[in-house]
Amino acid sequence: MSTVLLAVVAVILCILFRILNVNSQPHNPVIYGRDKNFIENILFIVPFLNEPYTPTRLWGFSGHVQTILHSLIGRVRCPWPIGGRISLILPDKSTLTYDLYEPVGSEREDDVTVAICPGIGNTSESVYIRTYVHYSQCHGYRCAVLNHIGALNSVPVTGTRIFSYGHTDDFGYMVDNLLERYPNTKLILVGFSLGGNLITKYLGEDRKRPQNIIGGISICQGYNAIDTMVHLLQWQNFRRFYLYIMTDNYRNIITRHKRILLSPEMKSRYSLDEKMIVSAGTLPDLDEAYSRRVYGFESVTDLYKWSSSAFYLDNIKTPMIFINARDDPIVPEPLLSFAREFVSSHDNAMFLELAHGGHLGFYEGGLIYANPVTWLDRALVGLVGGLLMAHNKCSQKDAQLPSDHFVSDDEPDLIKSANLVFRDPLDKSQKA
Repeated sequence: MSTVLLAVVAVILCILFRILNVNSQPHNPVIYGRDKNFIENILFIVPFLNEPYTPTRLWGFSGHVQTILHSLIGRVRCPWPIGGRISLILPDKSTLTYDLYEPVGSEREDDVTVAICPGIGNTSESVYIRTYVHYSQCHGYRCAVLNHIGALNSVPVTGTRIFSYGHTDDFGYMVDNLLERYPNTKLILVGFSLGGNLITKYLGEDRKRPQNIIGGISICQGYNAIDTMVHLLQWQNFRRFYLYIMTDNYRNIITRHKRILLSPEMKSRYSLDEKMIVSAGTLPDLDEAYSRRVYGFESVTDLYKWSSSAFYLDNIKTPMIFINARDDPIVPEPLLSFAREFVSSHDNAMFLELAHGGHLGFYEGGLIYANPVTWLDRALVGLVGGLLMAHNKCSQKDAQLPSDHFVSDDEPDLIKSANLVFRDPLDKSQKA
């Protein structure tokens, strides 16, 4: 009996070690890009990108654990930043809100506002947003956080819609309102997951954008919703489980506001079947029953193509930084090729690819208990500073270096020790 018990314990331990991936070691982020001057400016402000990212030892090397802990628990000892809520009535009668947080502590010469777009169904009250905002405030940055329409329980839906995967107008309204309040501020856009897709699409769309926008940072987005759904519909790496959770959350938002969203008039106008919506088992099913009809698309594929930032990347002129983890169970590694290819053919662009971190996790340090500030929080504050410095250098024409200059003898060669991949987009032999 004791032998059987030992065998069972051994099997359980083997499974745990496999799931927790405890044999893995910390790795340096891989930095993709072709613009050496731009990357050097970023590394000057964020030199720890040359260093290994060290997840929490016992469980941090598992992308699943990172993702689930981020979703269920959030950050360690999360602060609640002090700010105010702005409410806007849009032309379609929707009520849009965003939360505004002024900088605290240190003062900066530049007036900088970080415009934040959270992930699907998330708001300024989401724990990972609160932690980043507080950390950013303490470094002298003003923050504005979009609350996706329908996601806040305390704000009623007054129009006939909620947020969607590709509707960027809500973020645009927030940006425009910010510039009415602070016409001279410099704007840096930061998007998490779905929010990363939205800010990237916003920067690549054929639309008028304020010149105050000096950069964008996208974290853990999937780039192409069509390809993403193909992966999420598979059980490999438990992706179907994550798809079920996302479907349930999105459906709950719709049904919570069904008095307006599923009113008899809405059902008649868009041929909505409430039973199909309530019983939808996957996001494509829910989007067939609801989203593509409300947004006027002939098929779910058309909706996903319109929503995906991958089809707008080539039009982006704003400096961009992308961040993804290879062990993200929601955004599989094959989808990262969109970011690699973009930065290999565009200046003022960089892609940070980490071996670990999961989906928006990036917990750091410790054996069991992670540090209160994550690697991602530290990196984002530094990257905002790097984008600001890169912008100011470009603006100071008298101080500009010759175009063939990279590193002078009296400058630190930060880029030499970094894990860098400068890719020639015409060289098809190079492997990602």
